[in-house]
Amino acid sequence: MAKLTHTDDKGKASMVDVSAKPAVERHAEAEGFIRLQPETIELIRQNQMKKGDVLTIAEIAGIQAAKQTANLIPLCHPLQLSHISVKAELRKDGVRVVASTRCTGPTGVEMEALTAVNVALLTVYDMCKAVDKQMVMSDIRLILKTKGEPAA
Repeated sequence: MAKLTHTDDKGKASMVDVSAKPAVERHAEAEGFIRLQPETIELIRQNQMKKGDVLTIAEIAGIQAAKQTANLIPLCHPLQLSHISVKAELRKDGVRVVASTRCTGPTGVEMEALTAVNVALLTVYDMCKAVDKQMVMSDIRLILKTKGEPAA
């Protein structure tokens, strides 16, 4: 089994030292889904939810969350994100969220993309919980992680 990167020689939690790693362009995408009842989908479609525009607010919440990832996940490095995109799409059976993050730095941005998706889905849940008691969040996953060449 491979050694965990976030533990020291004694097995204690430790932030990975990335100081010697070169800054490179990094990109990640993540997605997730929340299943909703047909009545809830129609309320969202007609913008009739009491708390407001569900999709737009979920997208903004995801963007805010990506920027706060290092404050939420103890061993994540704070990153200077150069791009965050969160799209919430109404589907026939729920809402699909896709998040994309970019930075130039020594470590990846997948946790930021995953955090954005999770918080966007939680926002949909929060905004719809008064009318839908059967919501299920699922299929949250990383779909892309890339890194470029070191800057010259």
